[in-house]
Amino acid sequence: MTDDVGVITGDLTVATSALPGGKARVDVQYTGAEEWYTLTGSPVPVPEDGLAALHGRVLDRIREGGAAEVPR
Repeated sequence: MTDDVGVITGDLTVATSALPGGKARVDVQYTGAEEWYTLTGSPVPVPEDGLAALHGRVLDRIREGGAAEVPR
């Protein structure tokens, strides 16, 4: 689920980026496209186990489907 265009499906690229203040932003795009969309729930605080762990949880949620949002 994105804030910009709603649900997107298919071959996606996911980027999880650190922001100032200990937060992270998660964006998705159709692989090979130019436009990026903000995953609903982003930005979120970076968890204690780090940015890579957050990215892994985001990927798990997206793979599950069902209008995935950033885990809190």
